[in-house]
Amino acid sequence: MIDEMAAIRLGVFITILALMMGLELLFPARTLAKTPQTATMATRWFGNFGLLVIASVMARLILPLGLAGFALYTTQQQWGVLHYISLPHWANIAISLLLLDLLIYWQHRLFHRIPLLWRLHKVHHADRLVDSTTALRFHPFEIIASLGIKALAIMLLGISAEAVILFEILLNGFAIFNHANIRLPKPLEKVARYVIVTQALHRIHHSQIMAESNTNFGFSIIWWDRLFGTYTSDASKTDNQIDIGLTDYPNAKQNAWLTGLLWMPFTTKK
Repeated sequence: MIDEMAAIRLGVFITILALMMGLELLFPARTLAKTPQTATMATRWFGNFGLLVIASVMARLILPLGLAGFALYTTQQQWGVLHYISLPHWANIAISLLLLDLLIYWQHRLFHRIPLLWRLHKVHHADRLVDSTTALRFHPFEIIASLGIKALAIMLLGISAEAVILFEILLNGFAIFNHANIRLPKPLEKVARYVIVTQALHRIHHSQIMAESNTNFGFSIIWWDRLFGTYTSDASKTDNQIDIGLTDYPNAKQNAWLTGLLWMPFTTKK
């Protein structure tokens, strides 16, 4: 069952990524001005996909069975609160998804707040052009830290393997979707932002202005930001004019090389 679900997860991931990359090429929302410091798409993609590959290998070495396999083991051991609450299966899955999404929201906030964690997370924010591959651009050590946090939550809460796989599918899909360099039609975007994190909302989170970057932390639903007071509907500039990235890393070409991305957390810049 886990192998089948993992195959479905991979298939959905590839499908959404290919669709978003195709839409970006046809209908890009933003472009970077061509300068000697502008990275080519090939360079950016190599760096972003390279981080994904390295992080995936490291995660598999640390947790060979993956989070779903770990969840299956904890279920067999009856670890976690949800194993001792009598709920219909659908309700158990729904609550698990909400709890995991809430966990990711607070994890994201902590990675912005705690300096040591920010050193890892800034690799993601240093990208000067947010697109679907930016959703893959996380330092391997951040992925490992997130893996540990989610594993602990699975053990304490009693999240099932089915819920874990479904959540990973949704999380990956939404991350690619809301990082995509596209823009929803205004009437659709106006309605969608009441429920999900749209591209326009997430680009505010990637603003160089830290007061804006420290908002809109959600990856899928926007409810947590609204509930906990971190929601921002509009930036100080229009969506076309928001300055994306980090002021400490203005050179888009240097911020795209795989070796530079791997070393970035260990530089002296905060």
